[in-house]
Amino acid sequence: MPRGRYSLHDPHDHTPLGEEHFHCAPGPSGWRYVSQLTAPSGDHTGSVDLALDELGRPIRLALHAASWQVRGAALDGVTWVRTDPTGTHATEGNVPAHAFSGASPAFLIATSRLLRLTPGAPATRVRLVRFTEPVLAPRTLDQSWALLNSEAHATDNGPLAVDEYQVTALDTGEQASIHIAGDVVLAAPGIELEHLETPPSTFP
Repeated sequence: MPRGRYSLHDPHDHTPLGEEHFHCAPGPSGWRYVSQLTAPSGDHTGSVDLALDELGRPIRLALHAASWQVRGAALDGVTWVRTDPTGTHATEGNVPAHAFSGASPAFLIATSRLLRLTPGAPATRVRLVRFTEPVLAPRTLDQSWALLNSEAHATDNGPLAVDEYQVTALDTGEQASIHIAGDVVLAAPGIELEHLETPPSTFP
């Protein structure tokens, strides 16, 4: 079970946004990721709990940020309920999208699991619903994902396969390079892996 810590920063001006302490693991039904978020001051700011089925579809999502809550799942596209800090107003949403997205590295792992790309294959288009910080407002976006290459790197625990993805935002054309090993993001815009206690899990 990989356990570690990511540092998060603004990908444009590198302003520190805090840290994400996580653990994740494949299971009999798919994969689960749980994390706690802290501000640069150390204060607790939210949490992420994401479970995927064996095909990479989100079967359960629970997000907390600034007292806002979102619970969602893949149902007729993706469906969610967003609750305000008072707990008195809940709004439902549904979009014919493939999966969820957000600031957490968990969503990059989830999208890569869903698409299961092969190196050199044409880019694949995917529609996602992203919950933006700090009030978890939903925004539908379209991206294209391409797996540029997959290389094995020698480590103390044996070879580690690292996948390099190119992700393009189709509304702006902005491109990002993302490096993933198993179920851990090694590097991505705004995300740095600062500490990892155990090696990444490998998916069957």
